[in-house]
This record gives sequence, structure tokens and C-alpha cells, in this order.
Amino acid sequence: MAQIRNCARTADRAALMADHHKGYAVPIGGVVAYRDRISPSGVGFDIGCGNKAVLTDARFEDVRREMGRIMDEVFTAISFGIGQKNSERVDDALFDDDAWKLKAIRDLKPMAREQLGTVGGGNHYVDLFADESERVWIGVHFGSRGFGHKTATSFLHAAGAKDGMDVDPCVIPAKGDLGADYLESMKLAGRYAYAGRNWVCARVLRILGARALEEVHNHHNYAWREEHGGEKMWVVRKGATPAFPGQRGFVGGSMGDISVIIEGVESKDSAASLYSTIHGAGRVMGRLEAKGVRDRKTGAWKRKGRVSRHAMMEWVNEQGVELRGGDVDESPHCYKRLPEVVKAHEGTIRVLHTLRPLGVAMAPAGEFDPYKD
Repeated sequence: MAQIRNCARTADRAALMADHHKGYAVPIGGVVAYRDRISPSGVGFDIGCGNKAVLTDARFEDVRREMGRIMDEVFTAISFGIGQKNSERVDDALFDDDAWKLKAIRDLKPMAREQLGTVGGGNHYVDLFADESERVWIGVHFGSRGFGHKTATSFLHAAGAKDGMDVDPCVIPAKGDLGADYLESMKLAGRYAYAGRNWVCARVLRILGARALEEVHNHHNYAWREEHGGEKMWVVRKGATPAFPGQRGFVGGSMGDISVIIEGVESKDSAASLYSTIHGAGRVMGRLEAKGVRDRKTGAWKRKGRVSRHAMMEWVNEQGVELRGGDVDESPHCYKRLPEVVKAHEGTIRVLHTLRPLGVAMAPAGEFDPYKD
């Protein structure tokens, strides 16, 4: 709350979603809008991070006995973890974009090519779900990888932004040289994130031997030029999903909780939130709080973690989830319950489908993701 109040001092409009928790300068779940300025710290380090869900023509009864093999293939075919390269070369028209000539990003193309279609660590995942009709869905969550992180870092440095969580947000003129270059770079990172999520979902479809019937795809770390109350603004959403009336979104819970496909609904609260909603369940426990802290030299515990591997697996196994990778800082114990968070936004969104997790793939235990929210 203190973070969003601080951000509101620099913004023309601000809102906070129910899955909020602290972030760097701007809280996760924060929405800030500016008439003629842009906030690189509002978009965050993982530019274009977002969710994609794909409804397939497969049914749970067709894959139930094969879930172990399927998740093994997913975990093998897709690269999880920090600094990973895709074992398959992925090309895309975005690599011909003129924005690559910008000074801040012109040296990042080789790395971006190698990492396109990799998922990374932290709370990024590739999941399989079944809906209320026993239809199988693919769900993924990740962003622009090292390309987005290095791009954000470069512009924050150029703008003289302070590092840390409890600092003022970085806000720059949108029409200045720095702001214009940032927006071009942000748009390219957004295209890159979309392309990565598209490739991963297509790869999982091949593993399933299934076809895509519907897709739901949204950024939740991005800035859009929108009109609100007759006024054009740059609306910056950090860990917040656009939810205009009729617009669909995919919102993940945790490795042991439901996820949902939602749709925006018109209401006063919707307008007040700048037509934004949650992007996930939201953390209730910090990563170090969950994992504990060890002395780097001796390995002895400085502070023991609150979540054990046994407790995490007990929860996941009870839900019948095939888990690949994952560490205790991503355990369901670390997150709010998604149904309660969705209920907090009642009247602004409606749930179209409730998805129960069948398989979850994440980076292996011990990974640390510097590509921050």
C-alpha cells in the first residue's frame, strides 16, 4: 500500500490489484497512468511478461495415463532455468525490426535469438490443465528473458533511477528521446515475449499430438496508450492483466491450485481500476522466508525456511499434479488462494473456465531468476 501511494504522487491515475505484493519501486499488481510520461520501473525488469492459455482438442481421459511421460517430454524439450539457450533454433520476423538499431539494445540480438522459447526460473511455468468439461488446456507464464531484463536495466540506468524496492518510481517524458527509445524497445520486447510463448505452446501441442481450438494471450508487464474518461494516457500495468469488457485473460494460481480464464465486465470499479485485473494469486511469503537462508561458507542455517520439500510435495500430490522442477519458494504455501483473490474483483470480471492443474513444469530447485518482475 505504501508503494502504490508513493507511485500515485507521480501519476495521474493509480490502482492496485488484489494479488499485490512488493516490487521494485512499483508494487506487483500496481497500475499507474500518465498523460504524457512513461515509467520504466512501472513496466519492470521482465518487459512483456504475460500468460498464454491454449484450449486443445485433447481430453483428460486421453492423456490421464500418459501424464508422467508427457511432463517428462515437456521438461526435456523446453529449456527451464537461468541463462539457458533453446536447443532448437527459432527464427521470427521480429529480428528484422528496425528497433534493433537503437543503441540500448543493438548488442542484445544474438542473446535474444538463443533464448527465444526458453522459460527461465522464478514463478515462470508450463502447465497442463483440465477444465469443467474435461478438456485439456496448455498454460504458460514468462516474458522477454535476458533481452527484456538487460533492456530495462539499461534505460533505468540512463534515467538515473535508484535501485531497490523502497524508492521512487522512474518516470520520464514519453516524447523525449529517452522515452521514445524506451517505448520502441518495450514494444520489441513485447513482440519477443509473445513469440516465445507462442513457440512454447506450439511445442507442447506437438508433444500432446493435439490441435489448438482457442487461445487467450495477454501481457501483464507492459504499457499501453489508452483512453480513459475521454483522456489519452500511458497505462502501465505491472503484474496486472488488461480486462476491458469482453476481453479475456488467463490467470494462474499456483502449482497446487486452480487457474481461471476470465473476461472483463463493465462496472464503476472496472473503470476505477483502468480496466485492469489480477495476473495471478499473489505471494504471501517471500522467497527467502520460504527457503531459509544458509551461510555461504559453512552451509549452516542462518534462518530455516518455513516450507519443506515434503510439505510442498504432499500438497501437490494430494491434488494429483505431475510436477517437474519447482522449489519450495514456489510451493502453494507461498501464495494466496486464487478463488479468494478472484472474489475480491467480483463485478469487474467473470470466470469463464476453471482449470485444475494436471502437470506443472518449472525451473529445477536451486535456480535463482534475476529477470525480476
